[in-house]
Amino acid sequence: MMKRFTLIAALLSLIGSGACAQSAKEVSMIKITSAGTHPSAKGPADYFTGTVRIDAPFQGEAPARIGGATVTFEPGARTAWHTHPLGQTLIVTSGIGLVQELGKPVQTIKPGDIVWIAPAVKHWHGASANTAMTHIAVAEAVDGKAVEWLEKVTDEQYSQQPQ
Repeated sequence: MMKRFTLIAALLSLIGSGACAQSAKEVSMIKITSAGTHPSAKGPADYFTGTVRIDAPFQGEAPARIGGATVTFEPGARTAWHTHPLGQTLIVTSGIGLVQELGKPVQTIKPGDIVWIAPAVKHWHGASANTAMTHIAVAEAVDGKAVEWLEKVTDEQYSQQPQ
């Protein structure tokens, strides 16, 4: 009888601690956002030049600071100059793009390229003049802010030949 009581007490303890509900907990800790959940959005004219579409925005839940989106730039479209407090990663998925750090030459980026921009580096990125470009942009926020938007890239700055 004592063994049976000990077994029942142990099982009740496991149930109370949530150990038996572990598989349900594991499922709830994974979040899938189905494609098409968020409608496409136009890149705001204050931060972009040309036609830019933002799809599949994502934001981690605290304590995570990560967020991002898939961004498509039509030919000639680009961001304004900007910085990120903890840097930014771009993963080019299609097309031909451009990226430039202030004071450095414009560089060409293409599908499969992964671009790391260090924290607080003033830069811009976008499509080449003749070809659209899509990338996944990922950045972390500090105090809820992942980007500091600055002035727009001029046509003269944009038209520099990539090296």
